[in-house]
Amino acid sequence: MSEHSLSPNSEDIPPLPIGKSKGWVPSLVWLVPIAAALVGLSLVINSWRTTGPRITISLQTAEGLEVGKTLVKYRNVTIGHVTAITLSANRNSVLVTADLARSASDVATSDAQFWVVRPRIGVGWVSGLDTLLSGAFISAETGESKTRRSEFVGLESPPPLAHGWAGKRVVLRTDDLGSVSLGAPVYFRRLAVGRVIDEKLEPDGSGALLVLFIDAPNDRFINPSSRFWNASGIDVSLSAKGLKLKTESLASVIVGGIAFDTAPDVGNATPTSPGATYVLFKDEATAMAPPDGEPHYVRMRFAQSLRGLSPGAPVEFIGVNIGTVFSVDLDYDARNQSFPALVTAVVYPRRMGRAYDTLVEQGMAESDDKMAQLVGRLVARGLRAQPRPANLLTGQLYLALDFIPGVHTAQFNATSRPLEIPTTEGGIDELQLRLAHVVRKIDELPLQEIARHLDSDLTGMHGTLDRINGELLPGASAAVSAMHDTLRSIDRALAEDSPWRASVELTLGEARRTMRSIRSLANYLDRHPEALIRGRRSQNTSAEAPIEAKEAAP
Repeated sequence: MSEHSLSPNSEDIPPLPIGKSKGWVPSLVWLVPIAAALVGLSLVINSWRTTGPRITISLQTAEGLEVGKTLVKYRNVTIGHVTAITLSANRNSVLVTADLARSASDVATSDAQFWVVRPRIGVGWVSGLDTLLSGAFISAETGESKTRRSEFVGLESPPPLAHGWAGKRVVLRTDDLGSVSLGAPVYFRRLAVGRVIDEKLEPDGSGALLVLFIDAPNDRFINPSSRFWNASGIDVSLSAKGLKLKTESLASVIVGGIAFDTAPDVGNATPTSPGATYVLFKDEATAMAPPDGEPHYVRMRFAQSLRGLSPGAPVEFIGVNIGTVFSVDLDYDARNQSFPALVTAVVYPRRMGRAYDTLVEQGMAESDDKMAQLVGRLVARGLRAQPRPANLLTGQLYLALDFIPGVHTAQFNATSRPLEIPTTEGGIDELQLRLAHVVRKIDELPLQEIARHLDSDLTGMHGTLDRINGELLPGASAAVSAMHDTLRSIDRALAEDSPWRASVELTLGEARRTMRSIRSLANYLDRHPEALIRGRRSQNTSAEAPIEAKEAAP
């Protein structure tokens, strides 16, 4: 076969069809990138729809925070997560960047608060223990503002009260907190109804402020007549009724506590709107006492030492506490070249109770001038200020305003302000004088001579005791021994089997028979007295025989 014959003929090969082409069909390999693109687009759209604002929180430290792990929570519901942690430009703080969910966009307002929740342990309270396992997280608290904000300064400790609990805030003012601490319970009729949520100093530093939160519905018991007092520790009192021990609870002993109640018959008081301010009293008795009313200052001048009298000591009027000592100073009297003690006291006439009400009704206490006139009349009747011992063990004194019998007339100036009340020597000085007099009398006694006589008497008594012991006691011992032998002999003689007792019984039997014979003879002679002359008849009559037989019978 030739090469020519083997080659195909061009005319025999059919030509390629040239006409209208079919539509473009993609290959299956393009489905994978298309699906990936769709998934990515859906993720982007979902992220855009769910991602909220990005905020930056400035904190002192980033302890416990991790990028991508630390969550942002509101009411323990996750609303975002930390995306970055950097140092500030001045390196004094840490900037934490967090992305919030779109549903939590309203949280990032201008008055929102953020803080890191870590384990915290205090006296009587524990918080954040769940973070020991889950790790620290950032907690948020919203405010009332509607303005959005992206930069915040984080709190170093949780706010006093978060998440708008139902109840009422109350502010207490006190000069001394005592043992009350943050988280201390608040009691009403010994039931815990709230707690201390904040404590701070007043702006001028003159006192301390406690912020209480009373949970609903118990906050309705706060009214204008509510009185608060420090219920910390243990109250021990000794009175005529014995020893009394009082405490609210064991928690109040450890971490302190505050109690409140409603005081009866109270006039105008601070309104009970949220944040109302009350006074924190030191104890229940002071809190529930009637109001003191307007204070009045009085002055007293003493010519004696007032060692033991200090500011705060009570001032009593006829045994009723009406005030306290405000100050104790020294004055100089140029006329007498002496240094009298000048005592200033603050008194509250309203503490006199019904007596003060009667004075007001009679118009004697309606002004300072009327009160001064009344005090002048009382001074004329013997009213004096006198220091008296309050405690003999400690030597503390108190001032007594009392009527002293037989006191000398004193000058009183009703126009001086403050009023100066005349004074008299205190009972402690009189007691010291009497003790000195007793000691002087004891010193005048002839103690040496009495001791010599007592020594001679004791010497004579010692000789007498030696004689008794050497001479009388041996004889007395022999006499007692002889008496003991005699009693033993008598006991043997009286025994049932002793011959002496049988003889005695036989003798007694003979004596009884003899007595019966004598009695029979006496009866016969009584009936027949002539027998003394004639003798006894030989035969008895029938009537006499039974009688004689009867008399002869034992």
